[in-house]
Amino acid sequence: MDLVLPIGLSEIGAGALVSVRIVAFLLIAPPFSSDSIPLQIKGMLAVVLAVAITPVAAAHFGNPTTPAFVIDIVLEAVTGAALGFLVYLAFSAIQVAGSFLDFSGGLEAAQQYDPAADITAAPFSRLFQMTALALLFATDGYQLVIAGLVRSFAAVPLAMQMNWSALAATLSASVTQLITAALEIAGPIMAVLFIANVALGLLSRVAPALNVYTLGPPALVILAVMLGGVAIVALPAAVQTLIDQAMHAMGVN
Repeated sequence: MDLVLPIGLSEIGAGALVSVRIVAFLLIAPPFSSDSIPLQIKGMLAVVLAVAITPVAAAHFGNPTTPAFVIDIVLEAVTGAALGFLVYLAFSAIQVAGSFLDFSGGLEAAQQYDPAADITAAPFSRLFQMTALALLFATDGYQLVIAGLVRSFAAVPLAMQMNWSALAATLSASVTQLITAALEIAGPIMAVLFIANVALGLLSRVAPALNVYTLGPPALVILAVMLGGVAIVALPAAVQTLIDQAMHAMGVN
């Protein structure tokens, strides 16, 4: 008996569009956008998700003409990239918080190239980013990101244009949330470091012989490292909050 697979042109077209959205999303959204994850793993994940999603997504997909299908491919690529960028914005708050601490603690000059993120960043920025990625896998946060991608096919079906005005408003709100979240993580420590700077400045005026300009920077670095450990303890709760914000931004919560 021959095996017959009931796959038509509409299913093949739907599978191609689903794959385009998934690939565009995985290339931008953390933690899958990290260069530390091999392309083979990303490709296999995209294939598995596409095979699982296509039967459901193809239910409302017809047989478009060739020009319309090309336009649909572009739309799906833009949709996947936009959704991935919303997730990227949410988790950029962790790196921005680290940058705030680097600036406040005098570590901004100690920048090194991070091959995993393909950026040049200071110590706290890289440490916070790597910690956030590790927490995404340790707390199964990556599964929520994948679940959000899967549910996006119900929120924005295949070949349907996104509400661009709503997307612009969401991007604007996401940038505001990024800065707010970064300040919530790093703000208290920045305040302590600012008070320490003021205290060192007053001490240099009261006792010039102590040579505060020589002792001050190392003292601030030590204080920043100690307080940075406190911030890392608070990162798991921050990552969970950022996951919720990312799902809300994608409109799938």
